[in-house]
Amino acid sequence: MAERAFAELVAEAAAAPVHGWDFSWLDGRATEERPPWGYARLVAARLAAVSAALDVDTGGGEVLAEAPAPPPLLVATEAWPPNVAVARRTLRRVGAPVVQVGPASGLPFRDASFDLVTSRHPVATGWAEIARVLRPGGAYLSQQIGPGTMRELSEAILGPLPPPTSRQPERAVAAARAAGLSVVRLEQATLRAVFHDVGAVVWFLRKVVWTAPGFDVDRHRPQLAALDRRIRAEGAFVAHARRFLIEAVRPA
Repeated sequence: MAERAFAELVAEAAAAPVHGWDFSWLDGRATEERPPWGYARLVAARLAAVSAALDVDTGGGEVLAEAPAPPPLLVATEAWPPNVAVARRTLRRVGAPVVQVGPASGLPFRDASFDLVTSRHPVATGWAEIARVLRPGGAYLSQQIGPGTMRELSEAILGPLPPPTSRQPERAVAAARAAGLSVVRLEQATLRAVFHDVGAVVWFLRKVVWTAPGFDVDRHRPQLAALDRRIRAEGAFVAHARRFLIEAVRPA
C-alpha cells in the first residue's frame, strides 16, 4: 500500500504543469516562510510612485499583476518561452507588454528608459544593462536567491555538495558598484520550508530546477523513495530557503 501510494504521488507530481511562478499547486502539501520585507508590497508601493518601470525575469508576471496602481509605462521581460505565454495573459490586467528575450541577451530598451527596474529571483543579474536602462536617480529593487538555498533538499537528491560559491550577497554588492550603482539596501533571510509528501518534492524540483540540476524522476527514484520513507516516519521533510533583498540606485 505504501509503495503504491508513493508511485501515485510521484506520477501525479510528474504530470502536473509547472509553468509560470505560481506555487498554488503546493497548497496543503508544502509551506515556505516569507521574507520579512514583503517583496510584492515593496514593488507595488514603488510602482505607484514612478512613471516608467521594467520587471526583468518576470516569470508568469505574478508580482506585477498584484500592483494596484501600475505606472503609465510598465514592461516585463522573460526568457523561458512557456512563461512568456503565461505572463502575457497574466499582465493584460495591468496593461504591461511582455518582451521575450534570450537567456543571456541584453535588455532591448534605450538608455535611461526607466525610473525603476525590479526582478524577483533572477537567473542572473546583468548589472551593466540595469545601470544603462535606469534613469539618473532610478532604482533597481530585487529579491534574489541566496547561497546554499534548499541545500538539505539538494543533497537528498544529489548527495553531499561542496560549500556554495555562487549567489553571495557580497558579490552582488560588488557587481552593482562596479556597474556604477550605489547599493542603498541589503537584507538577508533564512526561511523554513516544509514538505509534507514526496509529490510536493517532485513538483518543486521540476519547477525550481536549480535546486537539483539534472533532476529526473526516473533516474532519482531511489532518492525519492528514501525521502518518501523519511516523510512518512517523521511527518515532513524540512529544508531552508535563503533570500536576500538588494536595492541599488543610479546616481543622479
